[in-house]
Amino acid sequence: MLISTTRAFTFKCSPSSFKSFSWSHMDSKPKTVVQYAFMSSASRSPPREACVNDPGNGSISLQEWQGWGTTSSVPAMVTKIVEELKALETDIDAQMTFGGSGGKLQGYFKVQEDKKHRATYQALCDSEKKLQFFSARQIACRLLGSRGYLCQKCWLPLEDCMCSRVIACNLWHGMRFWLYMHPKDFLRQNNTGKLLWQVFGIEAATLCLYGIAEHEEIMWSTFKDAGKNNVCCLYPNKNAISKSVQDAFGQESSADQKCRLTMTNGDKTMNFILIDGTWSNSNAMFSRLKEQAKSIWGEEGFPCIALATGASAMHKLRPQPSWDRTCTAAAAIGLLSELQLLPVFSSFGLDKQAEAVEHALVVLLEALTTRRLRMGRCITRRVRHNSNIC
Repeated sequence: MLISTTRAFTFKCSPSSFKSFSWSHMDSKPKTVVQYAFMSSASRSPPREACVNDPGNGSISLQEWQGWGTTSSVPAMVTKIVEELKALETDIDAQMTFGGSGGKLQGYFKVQEDKKHRATYQALCDSEKKLQFFSARQIACRLLGSRGYLCQKCWLPLEDCMCSRVIACNLWHGMRFWLYMHPKDFLRQNNTGKLLWQVFGIEAATLCLYGIAEHEEIMWSTFKDAGKNNVCCLYPNKNAISKSVQDAFGQESSADQKCRLTMTNGDKTMNFILIDGTWSNSNAMFSRLKEQAKSIWGEEGFPCIALATGASAMHKLRPQPSWDRTCTAAAAIGLLSELQLLPVFSSFGLDKQAEAVEHALVVLLEALTTRRLRMGRCITRRVRHNSNIC
């Protein structure tokens, strides 16, 4: 999610792949009440009961948790909330049901659970505990609601699984991505950050969920060992000067360049944080990063890099606040592409790694488009931005 300054991406796929995007809401005929009702009902997933009557008695096993794209242990708070949800089922004699946009809780159980979790949240006096509770509850509900419905690898409904079309690729060992993801983006079907660990693996592209203590401790422990100079956040920080890739890595001395060329695994890997959430949530996420950086390094200033990336094809399906901002996967593509242009990085094959992510992004776009068409949903975003954005 970065601000564009000069260029836009060109996705390498046939024109036919995107020919269906030639119209918009602005061009379509007015819809009748009946047509709107059809689109509304077709856009929702059918109600489904949570799969809690399994051999694990509804608990989240380590295997299941790590199957969604993480290497951590099951967060303690998530486990606690899952147990509380199961207990509530017994107390009110109603089963958890999920459905609708985002696979949220529905029905009588939702009403009762909503009262309970709001009371729990209000009783917490500490803001940190409130954040941890909020994040854990979001994740617990998404885990239970996605069992037997979403593919654990690509986070798409099983009938739309795209995993067989994604091409794995090794990321250059001198860099590592950290997907700092908001819990409301966790298991979101049109999330693009997940593509990075699908392509590069969970060690090269690591998931860190915002507000989950176990995840954040792993990430910051790694950053402490790496040192501040080897940690960068891809974020357009309006309150501080953000460096371009050229400014950040193109001015290194010949000695530093020689060091990078002979770098081996474990030697000062460059850690790149990608804030993976809506733009409205990203400010709080970035502020949390700055606060933690200050507690570790004594400085609030956090190294930021702004890319020269443009709007990605995902703008057609997932609205951004403006056309000059892009999705998480496209930001990674931009970083790899811009690093490839620097002589010191030109021998690491970063262009091929960028192409692998680009291919996965196109595959995701096609899978989402196919699903939306099948469900009778619109496949273009409403035009709501000025065409003369600077």
